[in-house]
Amino acid sequence: MAMDRAEVLQEVRRMRFEEIYERHRGQRLSALEAAQWLGVSERTFRRWRVRYEVEGAAGLLDRRLGKTSPHRVPADEVERIAALYNQRYTGWTVKHFHERAVEQHGLRHSYGWTKSVLQARALVRK
Repeated sequence: MAMDRAEVLQEVRRMRFEEIYERHRGQRLSALEAAQWLGVSERTFRRWRVRYEVEGAAGLLDRRLGKTSPHRVPADEVERIAALYNQRYTGWTVKHFHERAVEQHGLRHSYGWTKSVLQARALVRK
């Protein structure tokens, strides 16, 4: 089974950490030096070290992966805005559409978000 990019990066991070951790444990590297080798702060290295000692390699996994962002806009809102543009405002610039949608249709998202949605659906040019 092929690994996706995130899995590969996590595996690389684990291998690098274990190598540096062993050198740190053998007192050949200080926590600060280990952190510098890993490209993280000393505090982050210390956190990883504790998690590794308690949980093993599983403690190094990125806990954010696979979770939906709490800021993600619901799909029905995305569809509502795309449909609104497509049905009533075709041909308008994104700037003017966004202003109108905020004023009259309760849009609470940024201009950049609006532009991304319309471009992703090929309703406006990039």
